[in-house]
Amino acid sequence: MSTQWKLPFGKSSLTLRLPPHLHVDLILPRQQAPHPDPIQAVYRAIANPIGHPPLKEIPRPDSVAIAINDPTRPLPLHILLPPLLEVLEQIGIRPENIVVIIATGTHKPVDPASLQEFIPREILQRYRILNHNATDAENLYFLGYTSRGTPVYVNRIFYSAAFRVTLGNIEPHHFMGYSGGAKTAAIGLAGLETITRNHQMLTDPNAQAGIFANNPMRQDVEEIGRMMGLHFALNTILDEAHQIVHVLAGDPYQVMLAGIPLVQDVYMVNARTDYDLVIASAGGHPKDINLYQAQKALTHATMFARPGGVVILSAACPEGSGHPGLETFLEDVTNYQQALEKFERTGFRLGPHKAFQIARQVARNPILLVSEMSRSLVEKCLLTYAPDLETALEIAYNRVGTNPKIALLPYATHILPLNRST
Repeated sequence: MSTQWKLPFGKSSLTLRLPPHLHVDLILPRQQAPHPDPIQAVYRAIANPIGHPPLKEIPRPDSVAIAINDPTRPLPLHILLPPLLEVLEQIGIRPENIVVIIATGTHKPVDPASLQEFIPREILQRYRILNHNATDAENLYFLGYTSRGTPVYVNRIFYSAAFRVTLGNIEPHHFMGYSGGAKTAAIGLAGLETITRNHQMLTDPNAQAGIFANNPMRQDVEEIGRMMGLHFALNTILDEAHQIVHVLAGDPYQVMLAGIPLVQDVYMVNARTDYDLVIASAGGHPKDINLYQAQKALTHATMFARPGGVVILSAACPEGSGHPGLETFLEDVTNYQQALEKFERTGFRLGPHKAFQIARQVARNPILLVSEMSRSLVEKCLLTYAPDLETALEIAYNRVGTNPKIALLPYATHILPLNRST
């Protein structure tokens, strides 16, 4: 006999079987009912914005640009975009004067054939949809420097619009503190130099999940957003099943201030942080589309483990590492010490920064990865390869004994210990 659980894995799940004598603490986001009518919730949020006049009361802009996440973020665009676009047209803005820009940041552009997988077909047919390119100098406009020295380059088409809107989801972010608010545009529609300089603050002790006011990266993002002249944010708070719990709209900064307590109600859990073994899932697709994304779950999972405790991560990673720069950086690296030394020696670069994060986590906790990645690629990324959960458990028991304190986190990217909020 064994005790069984399902762990999200890509677009499916894996079955975890544990001996019945083991005590397992199942740690889930706080249960909150999804909104019974999410579309009406969007209309109400738009009609009652926080810190901003209702759209029907503002002087009619002659053009609008809307920043949206790419498919690596589980943003319910099919619920958010139709009401927003309807209201914009109601106040007199013609469809040809509205552009939707996919805020890819440093991610690869979305293939045109894939657009209909996350943007409703009727919107694709009626409005202009563009990919951002962080390295296209001709389509970047320089706005100056933040107080922290970040050079601010913004997508020229977005900045040229009279009214600039950003869509996103507010949730804990492993080094930005929280996603949402200005971040979709401030990072997703910025130039590579902007993103790189902001992310150099990664090594600051306050660049951690759940920290907002004292997080230099996040506050730099707020300043970038102000320099970009963001007018309006439309944000969701989702549960672990990607269902809408709350919708907020209005001034981007005020939306964050109102949203963070609501996020804490969903994501912050009262749990111990000294487990011998933490078994975690990134939460399935798209959170585990590649290691670059799934690493965020490791950040949260390690918060529940004691130093030296083992972490097992279930993450499909069908797209492999997710960033060629990560693999290139690790070509002459064989362990986490070398990775940390090389990162300090060569300086911050996007891609290698993910290797730094993984190395820092492996230095504290042995990490086993169950994925679709090859053994060679997993080991190249400084993690211990396990072909399945059963093998991972055998390796873990050899390290922490056969009667460990176990935490099970099926949605690791969605939870934080209560004491992480600052």
